[in-house]
Amino acid sequence: MTRKMQAAVVEQFGKPLVLREWDVPSPGAGQILVRTEACGVCHTDLHAARGDWPVKPTPPFIPGHEGIGRVAAVGTGVTAVKEGDRVGVPWLYSACGHCEYCLSAFETVCASAQFGGYTKNGGFAEFIVADPNYVAHIPAGLPANEAAPIICAGITTYKGIKETAARPGEWIAISGAGGLGHLAIQYAKAMGLHVCAVDIDEGKLAHATRLGADVVVNAKVGDPAEAVKKATDGGAHGVLITAPSLGAFNQGVAMTRKRGTCVLVGLPPGEFPLPLFDVVANCITIRGSFVGTRRDMAEALAFAAEGKVKAVIELQPLSAINHVFERLERGEVPSRVVLEFSSH
Repeated sequence: MTRKMQAAVVEQFGKPLVLREWDVPSPGAGQILVRTEACGVCHTDLHAARGDWPVKPTPPFIPGHEGIGRVAAVGTGVTAVKEGDRVGVPWLYSACGHCEYCLSAFETVCASAQFGGYTKNGGFAEFIVADPNYVAHIPAGLPANEAAPIICAGITTYKGIKETAARPGEWIAISGAGGLGHLAIQYAKAMGLHVCAVDIDEGKLAHATRLGADVVVNAKVGDPAEAVKKATDGGAHGVLITAPSLGAFNQGVAMTRKRGTCVLVGLPPGEFPLPLFDVVANCITIRGSFVGTRRDMAEALAFAAEGKVKAVIELQPLSAINHVFERLERGEVPSRVVLEFSSH
């Protein structure tokens, strides 16, 4: 008899997820089966469930790309992991391994890349089939609940900071101090940067200060770009935009120092008009950054394992996922929600 598991499934875009029984998948050759212990909830999961982006997943599908668990079974030919290992099944589910991008360690932009919880079923379920060559290896001593946000929000912000090319002692402005931003602040401080946190929520800005932000700016008060320029003596050397808001994107470019780099990781729907004169005349670099590579993943997890970065999490059961999505839409999730799975 086929074993069953609980899963939260997108059956129609824009409709609540359906909690239903789903067949426990079997790992094929070169695959593994992961028994889920925890899975973080990301704004990307909400975009996936609504079908917001030009390239859409195909319903029915199971979202979730921050799944952490133990390897329960391995298919033939698997050598990278063994049963009992704790791994994470991240956004970058797999890639071809041999194109120019994979060969240059930029597998995130491989044309054949597959994505967890999007083109492949993800972690809003009790079991996940995964590619052992692309799972995250969770350091000993880092609990599943704490590791979950690191394999998406953590790696995304860590890589984004690296992409700004800001050096220790220089300024970085982090736009958005929520689920991604609160981790970005910690990574930036651990990397020796001065941090200016920008948000529209005073509670999140107060939290940013507690996490080590040197300056905070409320983007609803006055001209936030001018406030950042004043605080950083001419603008931030690097700007990281985590907020899924077009307004934040426009403000972020204006906060960037001459010859600085503005990195975009938030993904609001819509088009992003650029102030071309300012970009050209100030020699500003605008760069997209898409999660991070397997090497970035190992580095991001190492910071967490060493206690230098810690996600602020709120634990919820899988059955609460629709309420969590509603709160995400209203901006009522201060940091990161992690779905906790009871022992099987």
